[in-house]
Amino acid sequence: MTPFEFALLWCAWVFAAGSPGPATLSIAGTAMNHGRTSGLIFSIGILCGGAFWGIAAALGMGAAMVANAWLFTMLKYFGAAYLLYLAVKSLRSAFSARSIASQAGYGGTPFSVFSKGALIHLTNPKAILSWGSIYAIVLPSDASMSAVFGLFGFLFFGSTLVFLGYAVLFSSKGVVAFYVRMRRVFELVFAGFFGFASLKILTARAI
Repeated sequence: MTPFEFALLWCAWVFAAGSPGPATLSIAGTAMNHGRTSGLIFSIGILCGGAFWGIAAALGMGAAMVANAWLFTMLKYFGAAYLLYLAVKSLRSAFSARSIASQAGYGGTPFSVFSKGALIHLTNPKAILSWGSIYAIVLPSDASMSAVFGLFGFLFFGSTLVFLGYAVLFSSKGVVAFYVRMRRVFELVFAGFFGFASLKILTARAI
């Protein structure tokens, strides 16, 4: 690929990472309700979950996942159930009278917040499929391990900018004030995206 094509690939990856979804919406809720530190820790958890799948795909775990359908199925249903739980939680929150401090987000000890963030990506079988496909699309079959991990670092850097950026942005007072005015709308959006993500995982096929 030419440098221009690599630049387009990076922009597409960043755009996909920044689009509304379980990871970005959870980071926003955590940063708004529990502060920038919790938002950043949660983001790091998500990044570590994504890094696990990216490295696993680089080491060939993607092929093992596709070859063992039962493993894919087990992880798929576990992830879908977890996302459905988040959808119900956000939906109930949208119709409650609680303050912003108790709205969607993840608080607790740093380890607890980190673990919940990591779980978002670790329970998403689509993550390993996306990493596996990007390697297959961009790199030749005889690519060296340095090229594989070079691509991983290139794309992971984009994900890092997006997720940490969300934590910083949504911990600002201006964004929080806007959220207070639009709380119910945001909570319904949270519920809709979590539910949609759960449905997409349930209907995903290993290819």
